[in-house]
Amino acid sequence: MRRRSLLIAVPAGFATLAACGDDSSDSADDASSSPSASEGASAKPPNIVDGPLPAITAGTGFGEKPTVAKGSGEPSKDLAVKTVIAGSGRTVAENDYVQAHYLGQVWDSAKVFDNSYDRGTPLVIQLAQGGIIDGWRYGLAGKKAGSRVQISVPPTWGYGTQGNAQAGIEGTDTLVFVIDIEDAFNAKSSAQGETVAQDDTALPKVGTNTDGKAPSIEVPKADPPKKLVANYVIEGDGAEVAASDTVLVQYKGVVWDTGKEFDSTYGREAITSFGLQQVVKGWSQGMTGKKVGSRIVIVIPPELGYGDTPPSGSGIEKDSTMVFTVDILAKM
Repeated sequence: MRRRSLLIAVPAGFATLAACGDDSSDSADDASSSPSASEGASAKPPNIVDGPLPAITAGTGFGEKPTVAKGSGEPSKDLAVKTVIAGSGRTVAENDYVQAHYLGQVWDSAKVFDNSYDRGTPLVIQLAQGGIIDGWRYGLAGKKAGSRVQISVPPTWGYGTQGNAQAGIEGTDTLVFVIDIEDAFNAKSSAQGETVAQDDTALPKVGTNTDGKAPSIEVPKADPPKKLVANYVIEGDGAEVAASDTVLVQYKGVVWDTGKEFDSTYGREAITSFGLQQVVKGWSQGMTGKKVGSRIVIVIPPELGYGDTPPSGSGIEKDSTMVFTVDILAKM
């Protein structure tokens, strides 16, 4: 089961993760008592200063688990942010998703309360108001993928005066984070990889553009296949997706018979995430085993889609075959 991050700034409902496949079986150290955005968020943007910040004494390379010294003296009441290693990747903006490894500890005691390095899986999370502590939201904006960033977060831009009891964080604790930004994603993100030949003329042909614009879908004038089809259009080199995973994607869907588009993240200009256990069987089965970074075309027969009960107002008729192009940006 995917572990919830202690960085989420909303309470037990976990608004930003509610659609992502989490359930009540998450481990006991999940942040179910995290403060709400109104309790833990600042009324106005913080002043950002250079320090003070404790020394990183070991694990000083990007992607290495760091060891951080205990804070010396009084921490700043402002948000202290330092780029320890400067990357050259995509610049992070508010509302982007970031993929990052991180370690967090308490300034006064150097007690580590959370780190992703030991779990071996980076966090993928949106830098959105109410979805993450403000220290991250403001501290990472403007930084580039490939960077290591160190942040000192006072309670005002962390968990507020009530702290986070499950993590052992008091309401007066200043927190220190070391964050390795591996990647960033937004509405312009696309698959990246090797183009795969689309030789079967009986199947839809999908565009291979990687400029963040919606790829074309050309549906042949033929009867749709009776079975599920899930093929690479662009094959990435990331980890394979499991049936239990939550994924971050760009997608577009059309009806086979008419070629009419009925849904698209491109039209909304907002990428989305969801758990594969929460979608129609054709999506779950079609994406399982595919690599992160890829674009795939999925042809879903009615029995693995909406059958005779399509969503009201969707423009999908009963017993329709659906065609999707899906860019798998990340696993969450």
